[in-house]
Amino acid sequence: MSSLRITLVAAAGLVLSCQGFTTPAGQIGGNTWARRGVSVGSTLSASTKKSLAEQAAEAKKEKPKFDPATLPPPTSDELKSETGADFMPLATALMTSDWKEADKITREMLIFIAGAGPRSRKFVYWTEVPKIPVVDFVTMENLWLKYSDGKFGYTVQAKFWKTAQKQAEEPEDFEVFCRKIGWNLVDDELERKRRWFGNDEFIYDLEEAPKGHLPLTSALRGTQLFKAICQHPAWDRPEYADKKK
Repeated sequence: MSSLRITLVAAAGLVLSCQGFTTPAGQIGGNTWARRGVSVGSTLSASTKKSLAEQAAEAKKEKPKFDPATLPPPTSDELKSETGADFMPLATALMTSDWKEADKITREMLIFIAGAGPRSRKFVYWTEVPKIPVVDFVTMENLWLKYSDGKFGYTVQAKFWKTAQKQAEEPEDFEVFCRKIGWNLVDDELERKRRWFGNDEFIYDLEEAPKGHLPLTSALRGTQLFKAICQHPAWDRPEYADKKK
């Protein structure tokens, strides 16, 4: 948006760039989005306000309530892993609608299935994402899709990311994507990132959260990790084709 300044300003005075934060690019930890909520612009344009209002209205539409607890537990085929990962804790959190715990486990599992290096340092470089086995990524993704009724998951986010790139004035405008899945909010006419640490402002509710809101991927050190996840070859499988259009 031309009226939107692409500057992120944290409460403690830390200034971050929207397209690559001042910390090392491509390096990401397991549980970090932003230390505090950060501003991403001045007074919102009319079109941005409309977009955010439409998103809120869409999230509140009356729909038949979906309860993941009514679904059967995953079979052994639905828990496959080439890395020795145990996906049952993730499945349990999803089945019981513990979305915050499921989100936390997903970041931990991403580190585990990425290999020995990420496990020892406890974060994943974006360059390591393409090496993650397709089987493990598919298992994790399918659990999210199954128990969220297709509302949450990396493939859902990848679809929004692709659409956002077509609508953005700049090809790498991450803010258009963040608006679409509710990672931004409006506070006193200013648009900013939701807080993650401290007073967590993300929405861990299947009914209230916008589509694609979860799982979270930290962008504190840049957006390369998220982009690499969206481009993983696992999502080229036929069953995900309609989600990427």
